[in-house]
Amino acid sequence: MFLTYMETVTKELVSWMRGHESSVFSISVHASGKYAITTSSDTAQLWDLDTFQRKRKLNIRQSVGIQKVFFLPLSNTILSCFKDNSIFAWECDTLFCKYQLPAPPESSSILYKVFAVTRDGRILAAGGKSNHLHLWCLEARQLFRIIQMPTKVRAIRHLEFLPDSFDAGSNQVLGVLSQDGIMRFINIQTCKLLFEIGSLDEGISSSAISPHGRYIASIMENGSLNIYSVQALTQEINKPPPPLVKVIEDLPKNKLSSSDLKMKVTSGRVQQPAKSRESKMQTRILKQDLTGDFESKKNELPDGLNKKRLQILLKGYGEYPTKYRMFIWRSLLQLPENHTAFSTLIDKGTHVAFLNLQKKYPIKSRKLLRVLQRTLSALAHWSVIFSDTPYLPLLAFPFVKLFQNNQLICFEVIATLIINWCQHWFEYFPNPPINILSMIENVLAFHDKELLQHFIDHDITSQLYAWPLLETVFSEVLTREEWLKLFDNIFSNHPSFLLMTVVAYNICSRTPLLSCNLKDDFEFFFHHRNNLDINVVIRQVYHLMETTPTDIHPDSMLNVFVALTKGQYPVFNQYPKFIVDYQTQERERIRNDELDYLRERQTVEDMQAKVDQQRVEDEAWYQKQELLRKAEETRREMLLQEEEKMIQQRQRLAAVKRELKVKEMHLQDAARRRFLKLQQDQQEMELRRLDDEIGRKVYMRDREIAATARDLEMRQLELESQKRLYEKNLTENQEAVAKEMRADADAYRRKVDLEEHMFHKLIEAGETQSQKTQKVIKENLAKAEQACLNTDWQIQSLHKQKCDDLQRNKCYQEVAKLLRENRRKEIEIINAMVEEEAKKWKEAEGKEFRLRSAKKASALSDASRKWFLKQEINAAVEHAENPCHKEEPRFQNEQDSSCLPRTSQLNDSSEMDPSTQISLNRRAVEWDTTGQNLIKKVRNLRQRLTARARHRCQTPHLLAA
Repeated sequence: MFLTYMETVTKELVSWMRGHESSVFSISVHASGKYAITTSSDTAQLWDLDTFQRKRKLNIRQSVGIQKVFFLPLSNTILSCFKDNSIFAWECDTLFCKYQLPAPPESSSILYKVFAVTRDGRILAAGGKSNHLHLWCLEARQLFRIIQMPTKVRAIRHLEFLPDSFDAGSNQVLGVLSQDGIMRFINIQTCKLLFEIGSLDEGISSSAISPHGRYIASIMENGSLNIYSVQALTQEINKPPPPLVKVIEDLPKNKLSSSDLKMKVTSGRVQQPAKSRESKMQTRILKQDLTGDFESKKNELPDGLNKKRLQILLKGYGEYPTKYRMFIWRSLLQLPENHTAFSTLIDKGTHVAFLNLQKKYPIKSRKLLRVLQRTLSALAHWSVIFSDTPYLPLLAFPFVKLFQNNQLICFEVIATLIINWCQHWFEYFPNPPINILSMIENVLAFHDKELLQHFIDHDITSQLYAWPLLETVFSEVLTREEWLKLFDNIFSNHPSFLLMTVVAYNICSRTPLLSCNLKDDFEFFFHHRNNLDINVVIRQVYHLMETTPTDIHPDSMLNVFVALTKGQYPVFNQYPKFIVDYQTQERERIRNDELDYLRERQTVEDMQAKVDQQRVEDEAWYQKQELLRKAEETRREMLLQEEEKMIQQRQRLAAVKRELKVKEMHLQDAARRRFLKLQQDQQEMELRRLDDEIGRKVYMRDREIAATARDLEMRQLELESQKRLYEKNLTENQEAVAKEMRADADAYRRKVDLEEHMFHKLIEAGETQSQKTQKVIKENLAKAEQACLNTDWQIQSLHKQKCDDLQRNKCYQEVAKLLRENRRKEIEIINAMVEEEAKKWKEAEGKEFRLRSAKKASALSDASRKWFLKQEINAAVEHAENPCHKEEPRFQNEQDSSCLPRTSQLNDSSEMDPSTQISLNRRAVEWDTTGQNLIKKVRNLRQRLTARARHRCQTPHLLAA
């Protein structure tokens, strides 16, 4: 896994950091913006955001996972929370373990999942899969309260304190997002439910509160984004601060049990924690001093601070606490935090005056350089003079480095500094503020005349011993801690305090300054750090503020502090507008000239590059053509070889086909013979079967005939016996009956014989016809099968030939298509080359014609100028030698004569009076002087033309270089 660091404005990737093996679920950034902590399930890593390098890595056992690791606000403490409920506090710089929080009581032990810390870093709220909340006092390092949420709450998903402008960072309202999607806001002191957002039907998935506590943004479970106004939800959150008289309860010395710490959240009556029987709560009542006077309104600052009290605190300790310094500065300067106006200035982009800022001020940190460039651009867009102020980056850099993670505060601090502590700095722009430096020099002359006289003796002005300190706001001569301590005092006093600091710095450094005699030593002294105690300088400043006379005191000439206006920034026009406009115009003219020069140089470079590229392309084209020609010859040889191989392969293939055809014919003949033999065998078997059937039927018929004969014989015997019996009884009818019997028997036999004869004929005819039919059918079937075999073989042969023809036709078409495409491209290339050649020849003829015209014009101009100078010189010489000589003007043409003075008209009369003679002599002398001056001008012009020609000759070499 790796992290990406993106720039929010330009949306560019600044850096990416690799190190985690599992997904990162938490990122915490230090208040200074210099460090960041990334947390995954198995490790936590500390990163340096200036170099994007990993400083430390926290490794743990697999059995104990990491829950969350984060920075405490306004401190250098890192809090690490593990899955076994252990919480450790570490020092950020040394990573030394400062303390470990004790284990919570067993009666209310929960597994911590979510955490929240107040803005002052004093109270830690922790919750998990329970309706109990644990509140830890990080200063006392003990659990001081357990809050029981309503019974509807079974698990806590998110905790976040609601910021308030009146609580000075000790937030009292805690937002609790539970498993039912409802976020409840409770007061951790009174345990009263103030309000709630979300519902069971429209639950909240995640939520975030704005830094000032005015709005709450929530992502709902249905995917929508809801933004709530805290002021509209409740009026109790924004109530004014409590009165000065209040009751303070001290914590008991002994430990309280979990039952004593537990409080329930109620929506009506406020429930207080139960008191322990073993110890009584000690109370102290702070009464208001009714006799004391209230502080004046001008000393009242935002966020409940008082300027007089802060000054007393500053004089007592020498500086403000590091943890609250930025908060106090914002209150002292009364910053309006105009987000919309600042966004408008930022949206205008980087000012053209600071596009190449990195060339003049190479800063190692890219982030710091971007913030500095953006801040300076915003100042230049605010007032045009700041785009021409050369020392503005020096003045703004320490504040940019201090507030690099909050650009709005950085801009407003610098703007407030310029409006109040840089008064009258721009009245002599672009020169240093002579009036301000004169104030400093007057104060220095009053308090240390010897040092000022030493400066005067060595030609050291206030622009050397005062202005470097002012334009860098002491950032070059002081360390970070010293500079912060100094500006604690500057921001807490009148704007004249900064000028007094310059005088105090010189007075406290008088010993090394009096020993300096060279100007370089003085410059080095005021541009580098020196061995000087800043506390001594600050005490000297306060002494100067008190002992300086009113007539030379800077506070009489500087206005009091004025804060920036709310909503929109004030107009800054305290500078000579005509000078700035003139410089802007001159700078614009120079920039345009430079752009024209760069454009021309770029054009020449592009033309040269195109010529070089064309030459390279031509060489490459010729080489490619040569390679193509060689490749074509090689391909032709290969093609001939392939054709020979193909012919040989075709011959071998034809021989193989013939062999295969012969084999196929042999196989077909053998198959036909085998088929005919099979048919003959089948016919023989059928004949044998028919013979067997006929024999069987003949045998059956014979048996039936024999049986019939025996039956007839038995019948005959019976008849004979009956005859003998009847003959005995029927004598009279014997003969008739015998006749009838014989007649009937003969008829029956004839009938039977006839039927048997017909049946035998029918059987013989059917067998003969069946045999003939079967023979014809078998012959026809054999012929049809043979015809089918022959036809199939012919069809297969034709199909193979057709496939070969189609494939060969397709190849021929592709080759023909490629040949047509190549011919078309060759024609296009040839036409383009012909057109380009004609265009180039036409362009060359035009340029050659212009060159000849320019040469002719130059030659005519040179000849005309030489003739004119020669005529004027001759005229001047003739006037000098013979002033009274009448001279006829000589001109080349009528046009030149109209331009030259008509001096011939002066000598039209033969007689002249003395005054005319004197004026002519004076004019001759003037013509002589004019001729000499003209000769000098001609020589100077010739020298300049020679130098310009020489410069033009050197320009191609410079461009090539």
